[in-house]
Amino acid sequence: MNTQREQLIYTWLTSVLENDQFKIAFLAGDASFRRYARIELQNKTYMLMDAPPEKEDCVPFVTIDEFFAGHGVRVPQIIAKDLTQGFLLLEDFGDVLLSTLLTDETVDKYYEQSFKQLIQLQSIEGASQFPAYSYEKLMSEMQLLTDWMLPSLAIEPTVEQKKTINDAFDFLARAALAQPQVIVHRDFHSRNLMKITNEQELGVIDFQDAVIGADTYDLISITRDAYVQWNAERVYQWFKVFYDLLPESTKQNRSFDQFKRDADLMAIQRHIKILGIFVRLFERDGKSGYLKDLPRVMWYLLEESRGYAELEEFMVFMNNIVMPKFIEKYGSYEVAA
Repeated sequence: MNTQREQLIYTWLTSVLENDQFKIAFLAGDASFRRYARIELQNKTYMLMDAPPEKEDCVPFVTIDEFFAGHGVRVPQIIAKDLTQGFLLLEDFGDVLLSTLLTDETVDKYYEQSFKQLIQLQSIEGASQFPAYSYEKLMSEMQLLTDWMLPSLAIEPTVEQKKTINDAFDFLARAALAQPQVIVHRDFHSRNLMKITNEQELGVIDFQDAVIGADTYDLISITRDAYVQWNAERVYQWFKVFYDLLPESTKQNRSFDQFKRDADLMAIQRHIKILGIFVRLFERDGKSGYLKDLPRVMWYLLEESRGYAELEEFMVFMNNIVMPKFIEKYGSYEVAA
């Protein structure tokens, strides 16, 4: 425990809350240097975000939180902040992640609620506020597959295979940029949406990487979640529910079939990236917790790519060269009936 840091936290909270009789309980960490603690005082709770400025910049979080809150997105209210020390005191959304509530019976209702919130998020004019999800960014994300996953399997692509991979990545990046560009949360899935007591709207967290990008991106983050899998037929039904909620202007010259293709291609880009990220989290950062989800992500990629002629050569490479070594090292995914 960094006792000096704890002392700073204690002093700051005492001044902000004008009381020193609070309790602090630190929560289990995630994939960053940020820490969270629940603060309890007189039957009221708050969340403390502790982001040491030399390790984490919480300015983006604050800027985006305040922007979203001002535009009706259900994000945690900021009660107090000290950006020099890296402390934020936030509204407490509780502990109930959407992921813990999803069952065959409840998922339709919760996903429809999340879609409505997504449509509202996408209606906000954010071009001056957020960076573009550029061609370079889309490409560099997919290159995590070649930079991290292929080496982890001791695969060195030939010149010809490299061209095949690059052509597929180029096709997917261009497909993403051709879609309507809106605010994209970028991690809009069941572990970043929270059920708040007595509220219909879901609490939205972990939004600090928001960009302006394809309008299908967040939809596939939640319906083709890296941590939970649903029947493919059902996923396409959700695409239709979402499509029907879209503003008319977005549906002009864009049939549902075109939208479905857009969503598939966006999902493929995202899953290529996630394969690279999960391997990097293990190889570089020593975090093995994500490895168990790798086979599911690979399964998604193989499924989603079927029928897209532009990706045929790339998928031949994935199936013939990558899969045997992938299964040997990371296992295969058994689809639930």
